[in-house]
Amino acid sequence: MDGQSVGLDGTWMHVTAIIPARDEEQAIGVVLDSLRALHQQGRPLIDHIIVVDNASSDDTAVVARGSGATVVFEASLGYGNACLAGIRTIGTTDLVLFVDGDHSCDSADIPALLKAIGEGADMAIGSRTLGHIEPHAMTRLQRWGTALVCRLMQLRTGIPVSDLGPLRAIRFDKLLELNMQDRRFGWTAEMQIKAYRRGLKVTEVPVKLRARIGQSKISGTWRGTWLAAHDLLHVVLFSR
Repeated sequence: MDGQSVGLDGTWMHVTAIIPARDEEQAIGVVLDSLRALHQQGRPLIDHIIVVDNASSDDTAVVARGSGATVVFEASLGYGNACLAGIRTIGTTDLVLFVDGDHSCDSADIPALLKAIGEGADMAIGSRTLGHIEPHAMTRLQRWGTALVCRLMQLRTGIPVSDLGPLRAIRFDKLLELNMQDRRFGWTAEMQIKAYRRGLKVTEVPVKLRARIGQSKISGTWRGTWLAAHDLLHVVLFSR
């Protein structure tokens, strides 16, 4: 496997995955199986998996628990709320890996993100733009909106940005230093803006985006698309 969870000092890094999930009972079991299948040198690449059930109305939590994940409940809706709830449950770890629960992320890309951290990066962002986007995996509006937000982020930071991909890994101590605040869809942009402005070493890694399993809560509705665009633009323009 072309990847590593070994740091520059030769020690293994402890990796915790956080999966925000709302009504993902169809996909979450497949996602968890794919993460648990990642091994190197006879040991799992991911040591602890936390699924944050963000007020699901289906059996997302039941399926996740049955697949061996730690399940955390977060009643307040919002991607950022779910991520923050997952972070609060972490005791000690070296890296935090964020993965979507809808099977749109390809677990085969994860070793490359961990390798980038092991080679000295503070954060590795999975770039769908630099990688491959399957047909129907992103709408034209999503592609256009992502390109706009990335351009605005580049203007604010002076650093080229290709994507706001949800598949990302970051050193736990650096994540805590960012003091993340966004509760909704601006989470990914806030993390990048703060990381760039604080001088963290950020690497973009090409990844694959697949068509998700089930209906999207964002691109699947006009309201979801509008809220996501509003949150991302607000964070990029006003985050400090």
